[in-house]
Order: sequence, then C-alpha cells, then structure tokens
Amino acid sequence: TSQLLWRAQRLTAHALGLLVLIHLGLMVIAVQGGLTAGEILQRTQGASGWLVFYSTFVVLVSIHAPIGLKNILHEQLGLSQGGALWIAGIYSALLLALGLRACWAVFSGGLL
Repeated sequence: TSQLLWRAQRLTAHALGLLVLIHLGLMVIAVQGGLTAGEILQRTQGASGWLVFYSTFVVLVSIHAPIGLKNILHEQLGLSQGGALWIAGIYSALLLALGLRACWAVFSGGLL
C-alpha cells in the first residue's frame, strides 16, 4: 500500500506540474492581454474544455495532497497509519467535492 501511495503521489505531482505551468502561462497571457477576472470567468463559462481541464486538476489534487497529509500525520504527529489514512480520506473527499463544485460553478455561471 505504501509503495502504491508513493507512486500515486509522484505521478500526480508530474501531472500537476504540467497543469500548473499551463494555468500560470494562460493567466499571464490573459492579464497581459488586459482581461479582468470577470472577463476571464465570462470566457470560461460554458466552455467544456476548461471544465475538463480544471476538473482534472481537482481530481489530481484530491489524490496528491491527502497522501502528503497522511504522511505528515503519521510521521510527524505520531498518528497510527489507520487514523492518518482515515483523516486523509476525509480531506480527499472534501477537496474533491468542493473543487468539483467550484469547477461546475464556473462552467455553469452560478453556485450550487
């Protein structure tokens, strides 16, 4: 299990690195082009490509971050493996639910 988590964290780190570079690059281009945050949101509303891009980002984060949290809880704070995994699982579910909700709100133009 620990080797699987190690691999999952490394794979998600690589994918997240690429997505972060794309995100930051696009933000720099948009801001230099004079777009405001509101204008950017208007352009992303209803764009299924952006929904897929940022939903992928959210899924990767909801895998990557809780693995690190589990390790911190176990190694630094002394929680049992089971307890640390349980807390990390709840954190993962929250990240996934809230992140996908935010993606949908941007796509649909409103909050749920």
